[in-house]
Amino acid sequence: MAARSLMFQGTGSSVGKSLLVAGIARALSRRGLAVLPFKPQNMSNNAAVTAEGGEIGRAQALQARACGVAPSVHMNPVLLKPQSEVGAQIVVQGRVIGNAGARVYQSRKAELLPFVLDSFARLKAAADIVLVEGAGSASEVNLRANDIANMGFARAADVPVVIIGDIERGGVIAALVGTAAVLDAGDAALVRGFIVNRMRGDASLFDDGMRYIEGRTGWPALGLVPHYEAAGQLPAEDAYDLAARRPSPAGAGRLRIVVPVLPGIANFDDLDPLQAEPAVDLVLARPGRPLPPADLIVLPGSKATIADLGRLRTEGWDIDLKAHYRQGGRVLGLCGGYQMLGQSIADPDGIEGPAGTVPGLGLLAVDTVLTAAKRLAEVTGRSLDDGIAFTGYEMHMGRTAGPDTARALVKLADGRRDGAISADGLVRGTYVHGLFTGNDQRAAWLERLGSRAEGFDHHARIEAALDGLADHLEAHLALDRMLGFAG
Repeated sequence: MAARSLMFQGTGSSVGKSLLVAGIARALSRRGLAVLPFKPQNMSNNAAVTAEGGEIGRAQALQARACGVAPSVHMNPVLLKPQSEVGAQIVVQGRVIGNAGARVYQSRKAELLPFVLDSFARLKAAADIVLVEGAGSASEVNLRANDIANMGFARAADVPVVIIGDIERGGVIAALVGTAAVLDAGDAALVRGFIVNRMRGDASLFDDGMRYIEGRTGWPALGLVPHYEAAGQLPAEDAYDLAARRPSPAGAGRLRIVVPVLPGIANFDDLDPLQAEPAVDLVLARPGRPLPPADLIVLPGSKATIADLGRLRTEGWDIDLKAHYRQGGRVLGLCGGYQMLGQSIADPDGIEGPAGTVPGLGLLAVDTVLTAAKRLAEVTGRSLDDGIAFTGYEMHMGRTAGPDTARALVKLADGRRDGAISADGLVRGTYVHGLFTGNDQRAAWLERLGSRAEGFDHHARIEAALDGLADHLEAHLALDRMLGFAG
């Protein structure tokens, strides 16, 4: 028998859909159900590598983890990865098929629906229930034609829908009532109820609000979910969530690690284990201010390396970075950040924009050529200077070579060497993501900076946060009623 399914759509972006689906997935999995997550279309530069060697949104990888299964390309069949001058990179069932601007993409959505339905059918054949996450807002009637992310998918696949509103953002009554008002009759018929998320303070103060929404929409209330503080321990879905993170309290750590936040920042969950370390004060540097003094500056991944390098220079951060280095400060580049640290970045095929070559920061004696072929692989290996093991993944377009690669940072299990170290040892770069998730590798980096790691298990920390979120939702959502609505 095919699985049941239930879709969670929002009154807008970033209302908490991803984490609610992850928490419900963990709760239902603990009840003994075979649960799988699905998001027809996602837009995010925070991606994960799957066992098939494809890529999906990081949120769906977290949801798969909540279900206790390996991530698959079919959990997120259409992934849009924004780039600066070429619109967004389009990834279908894990593979890049090209780039498109927003208007052109709207005209292509209809041709992608068969891939979406194919992936959904595969998941339904392998589960008891599939939890579907929408994208953006259910009320974007201007984008309803050919929609594959929200009601368009729900209608095509005949999936019941729950609408989520975020009280923390304000105007949740108007958002939910307004959503009901603009849905056409066919779409509205699929809605089975609503959830209000992220309540702070006395929940009873919103009892009248919940009743008002029920009365105006005709939808049953399925729960008022209090704010869950430990959600901040889980990987962020996109750069909006990253911007919402609270900075470390002043003087909270002995080591200051500074990360310039650029528009194309990608795979920034590389930073999560560092942010959790009590010995570290992780500073996410925002535009408009100079980079503060640091023990280590990390240039993270980027989906638009050349454009982000230009923005780094516009902010004057290249000057700050080089001053930091001249004073003996350490620098680490991850993936796109590694490419920026070299002498040049060439884009002969115009992958990121107009074809050409731009000068890099010149802190590593390497040069990068961007290529259409993308390397996607889970990797293991050891760092070459201390022999400490790591587990991570590669997700990049480009080849990097030059004298400093003779001092590679890591050796992979397949024998390849990756990365580069400057002659003075102060500047390092690598294509490997996830270096800091392992306690031994993270501890070695902190020791190199003159401190000690606490010794926590990053993966166990995520598991505990998922279990806590599941407990939280069991207490505040009508999960049994929702299961009854699943079709």
